[in-house]
Amino acid sequence: MKCTILHEGKGRMRVHVEKVRMTLHRADVLEAYLNRNDAIVHAAVYERTGDVVITYTGKRSAAVAILAGYKFDVPENDALVTSADSRKLNREYQDKMFNLVAGRALRKLFLPAPIAAAYTVFRSIGFIWKGVRCVLSRKLEVEVLDALSIGVSILRGDYGTAGSVMFLLNLGSLLEEWTRKKSLDDLARSMALNVDKVWVRSQGTEVLVPLTKVRSGDEVVVRSGNMIPLDGTVLEGEAMVNQAALTGESMPVRKVEGSTIYAGTVVEEGECVFVAKAEGGSNRYDKIVAMIEESEKLKSSTENRALALADRLVPWCLGATGVTYLLTRNVTRAISCLMVDFSCALKLSMPLAVLSAMRECGSYHITVKGGKYLEALSKADTIVFDKTGTLTRATPQVVEVVPFSGCDEREVLQLAACLEEHFPHSMANAVVRAARERGISHEEMHSEVEYIVAHGIASRVSGERVVIGSHHFVFEDEKCTVPAAEQEKFDTLKPEYSHLYMAASGQLVGVICIADPLRPEAAQVLNSLRALGIQNTVMMTGDSERTAAAIAKQVGVDHFFAEVLPEDKANFVQQAKAEGHTVVMIGDGINDSPALSAADIGIAINSGAAIAREIADVTIKADSLEELVALKAIANAMQKRVHANYRFVLSFNSALILLGALGILQPASSAMLHNLSTIGISLKSMTNLIPEEKAQKALVEKN
Repeated sequence: MKCTILHEGKGRMRVHVEKVRMTLHRADVLEAYLNRNDAIVHAAVYERTGDVVITYTGKRSAAVAILAGYKFDVPENDALVTSADSRKLNREYQDKMFNLVAGRALRKLFLPAPIAAAYTVFRSIGFIWKGVRCVLSRKLEVEVLDALSIGVSILRGDYGTAGSVMFLLNLGSLLEEWTRKKSLDDLARSMALNVDKVWVRSQGTEVLVPLTKVRSGDEVVVRSGNMIPLDGTVLEGEAMVNQAALTGESMPVRKVEGSTIYAGTVVEEGECVFVAKAEGGSNRYDKIVAMIEESEKLKSSTENRALALADRLVPWCLGATGVTYLLTRNVTRAISCLMVDFSCALKLSMPLAVLSAMRECGSYHITVKGGKYLEALSKADTIVFDKTGTLTRATPQVVEVVPFSGCDEREVLQLAACLEEHFPHSMANAVVRAARERGISHEEMHSEVEYIVAHGIASRVSGERVVIGSHHFVFEDEKCTVPAAEQEKFDTLKPEYSHLYMAASGQLVGVICIADPLRPEAAQVLNSLRALGIQNTVMMTGDSERTAAAIAKQVGVDHFFAEVLPEDKANFVQQAKAEGHTVVMIGDGINDSPALSAADIGIAINSGAAIAREIADVTIKADSLEELVALKAIANAMQKRVHANYRFVLSFNSALILLGALGILQPASSAMLHNLSTIGISLKSMTNLIPEEKAQKALVEKN
């Protein structure tokens, strides 16, 4: 991509793209491409001007190289965005907003009074009819107030007030529709496939290929914990598939030969080979949107209370209008009361506050699947951490390979990488990465791979059963032994490292020592969370008591549990909830899934297992655990804003009704102040909860 630097500062650059017509789709793809790069903190593409603004970390030359290396209209890059075009959506509603405001201004300036009055009467028919339908249905909702205020204004010949009320109602409705569709789009994008490569079976072997290169009829292999990347039909195998992302049903569904499987669902148990369909996962976005629209996941209890309160207050507004007229016999005062309702502000500002908080989370690489989870997080007092890949670095390193039974280091690492690459986890990734760095190829040597949750992996190689995993799995479950002549070597393994044990035919063949250092920010993050309301911090791990105790002491958790199984984590979470605590669980592996599901708020690391991301209520990129602090701070601030909105709406509108009843405010003034306050509080609700300068600083420091 050829571009010209317009201006730049420390860690920030604005460039203009040359010789390319910047369409909406191109801008979406370019922005997604840049934001996926670890060296780019944040990127924004402006399609109207063809400019790109990036905030980056590291060397300037690296950022320039990323920009220069980008190529437009590459099919692989198109997969970075969904079938929906967010810029197209924004452009559509921007145009609608402009037309609404411009039309109102032009009519006020140029339309003769008689024609303007006739136009106002014509436009009022729809509003009045909605109110009549509510009355006929024996409902007293805000549409009745709108119809009465508009109708009475027209009967009094006050066409200006009637027109203003209708304009502001249309403006509020448009804003609400825009924000809802935008939230649906953002949420659907966050739930869209996060799969870059898949295993394809070809000529009896499995090959890892980019998802974009999978064609109709290809045989794709998926195993426990992995996301199904495409729609298809099961060719062989059996699997229990979690389809919650599409159906909302949490119970897994059994899939056997001939069954249809869908993109975006996750294999909980088993494995299968399926034949990819031509349409692939192209309809996944639409399926997700339909699921969200049919669910209440977007709505927090705060939003639901606001909607209910808005309708409950309608009879009181009508009552205040009636009492004012009976006491004063003054129609003007009664109409002034009628011009004010609580519904608009409550129904618009509350959802906007929640959706804005979800959007702000996105700027920190945090995906929140519904407003109710932010609400729960604001009340959370207990947080449970998995250790490996969560409190410790997401990229542990293999530091030593200790061979046994006459094997050499390369043989041990080759076989281990061949097994581990099928199941994404930080420890498995470390083994695969170590083999790659040493130039060790590990073509498929096994017949099938079996994943035993929280324990390890088993397969058959040349007729021998090969297992790799924890000490408990290899030596207690599988009853493997250490060669007698090498017991001393086994006993002197360095205790400061985590160990992966591998055995063949019941005998130990190698131990892989992995350094899993604590995240440097972990201790400070826990202190920050305590300051934000977390009272109890817990670490749970499958590691030994000795390793767990050392990590717990370094990070400063209140309690820790070692050598735990997945059900142990889930049981602890359920027990804490039963005691009245609001519990947050954060993890990244298949073994964390039961606890993530049981918690009030489950948080998954984006680089972890697909099943963990699918079950979780929140996902974080986890470049730094500081994202947790930002998440908790946003949740707390959102609740404060919601309560402040309640107080303002109720007090301000009550004051308007009182001033109208006393004759201090005329109907037009009352309507104007009411609608201006509604727009004002709605705009306030859309602002960031964390000051922008703090947010940018945090992002730069984090990256």
